[in-house]
Amino acid sequence: MSRHATSLLVLVLGAGGSVLFSQQVTSGVAALQNPVPATPASIAAGKRAYDLNCAGCHGNKAQGSEKAGVVISIIQEQGGKQPPDLTDAAWDHGSSDSEIFGVIKRGVPPTMMAGFDGRIPDAEIWSLVNYLRALAKGDVTVAPTTETAAAVRPTLELAEYVQMPITADPTGDNTRAQLARVNFMREEPGGRRFFVNDLNGPLYILDKASKQFTTYLDFNGLEGRPGLYPRFTFQRNFAMGLINVVFDPDYARNGVFYTIHTEDPTTVAAAEPKAGAVAGLDLSAYRTTPAISTPSQPDGRFDREAVIVEWTDRDVTNTTFEGTARELLRLQLSSPIHPLGELTFNPVAKRGDPEWRVMYVGVGDAGTGERPDLRRLNPQRLDNFNGKILRIVPDLREHTASSTVSENGRYRIPNDNPFASMEGARKEIWALGLRNPHRLVWDVDSARPRAPRLLAFNIGLTAWETVVVIKKGANYGYPLREGPQAMTPQGMTAAPADDTIPVQITDTVTRGRMTPTYPVIAYPHSATGGDAIAGGIVYHGGRIPALKGRLLLGDITTGHLWYAEMKDVLSADDGNPTTLAPLHELDANLRRIVEETFRARGGRGDVLPGAAAVSGRGRVDVRVAEDSAGELYLLTKSDGMVRQVMGMR
Repeated sequence: MSRHATSLLVLVLGAGGSVLFSQQVTSGVAALQNPVPATPASIAAGKRAYDLNCAGCHGNKAQGSEKAGVVISIIQEQGGKQPPDLTDAAWDHGSSDSEIFGVIKRGVPPTMMAGFDGRIPDAEIWSLVNYLRALAKGDVTVAPTTETAAAVRPTLELAEYVQMPITADPTGDNTRAQLARVNFMREEPGGRRFFVNDLNGPLYILDKASKQFTTYLDFNGLEGRPGLYPRFTFQRNFAMGLINVVFDPDYARNGVFYTIHTEDPTTVAAAEPKAGAVAGLDLSAYRTTPAISTPSQPDGRFDREAVIVEWTDRDVTNTTFEGTARELLRLQLSSPIHPLGELTFNPVAKRGDPEWRVMYVGVGDAGTGERPDLRRLNPQRLDNFNGKILRIVPDLREHTASSTVSENGRYRIPNDNPFASMEGARKEIWALGLRNPHRLVWDVDSARPRAPRLLAFNIGLTAWETVVVIKKGANYGYPLREGPQAMTPQGMTAAPADDTIPVQITDTVTRGRMTPTYPVIAYPHSATGGDAIAGGIVYHGGRIPALKGRLLLGDITTGHLWYAEMKDVLSADDGNPTTLAPLHELDANLRRIVEETFRARGGRGDVLPGAAAVSGRGRVDVRVAEDSAGELYLLTKSDGMVRQVMGMR
């Protein structure tokens, strides 16, 4: 709940902007009377609803996040207003019972204040209002409750695999104090080593036999640091820095791999890598590319760019880089959140196949979908890359008869991309309408091994974290849809009967309408869900028979883990927004383990770094990885650890 717009809306429009949305959210409810008497039983029900859904943001006694000592990292990073005190006299969206009811029910779109329509019964929302009124008066008398035994959940057995080198800034705020910002761990073809990236700049080779790290490339050349890129930016937390590394399907023969990192174009320094930073790097042919534009305000200023670089190592048997680098593309970013973040190749494509060495690229919306201006529709607009899945051919020598060369001349675009012939559309786009598809994972079904499914793990804004099946030309609706619901100025609602949205070319040009595609998995922003989906893996290993063929996934901040049956996931891909695969919770005691390790490794403070709406103070910051045998690993940034999943009981 919120009496203030708690996301970027406040930063951009200030108090006046939030009033507009407040009027839309509370319209139609001002005359309602609270039908639920403020009895001890009602107040108890309201307290349960508050503790489950609201305490993570507004504090355990509705005192506001700052008074509760819970500063939500993403709001602070963007300069927004923290969730306010709900017990004082100031109510930005109306102070009557009915107006408070309306804000809880509908939320305050397009901010992080979720609406609970369809998730909490109306009677429970009215009880929640009663509880807030009682808190404000200091008169909380609740009816006694009967304790029920917690359901027994399967438990994952974890073992420490390796400690990451510590790259934290111990004096830093929020996630800068995380011991190592480990983001991906990819097994090198051949099975001897992992490549592991830390957002702070290092790309490591981890020898699987010795468990020893070697710094292979260091991207951080900011302000005299010894790494490659003088404009490297990593200090705004979250996904800024060295974001990703992925191997070319033909790596064993050609030594090619790709990285994503971020730069600040306003830094007074060269955009090219520093000569001599890597002794074996030949920069004689390295050229930067013009930044691909992103729609913005007329006076918009971009201080972030995401850059994809292709690296060719002539000798992949040692731990030093000896070869060349080629910039593939760079993209303007409107903010430090949700950048271009993911790269993947079809794992079953063979030489000569149409999909051979064709790259899929996951691009976040850079926070544009929550902006109350022309940028809000960027994830829907086909004239830009925000909130999209792209499909390109990085090697100009591949698929020459079935593709065209990109505008920057560095890659090719397949002719069968869905918008390749649509005037005004970016030809690279494969799918659209996503907030942050930061993890792309293939499910290779033994029943149809030549037709793998591509799953995107998509971070939401207001109410839902989702998994979607990526399809050619599909529109996943954001910011007009989130999870199984419509996102409207009046709040989160059920999908409308006429469930179509415009095919948006620019901010003013449309071309027909299309039906949005809905997720197969969605979990809420609540104590039983989380803040931000971490990603997941369809388990095909041999160590844990009980997980075989199931999708394991997690939540970044809380460390919650679940599995879903793949048959349920596939059944949910039926076009019906209300059909979702059930999630089965797993126990791993991950938060406790990470907290203990954080302190044991010298982490400062009484809690983990950072904070979020559901997790409260302290972010576990977990990601999921696998090796070539299909075995699972959990990567946790706060304590800088890699753990192997050894079993389930």
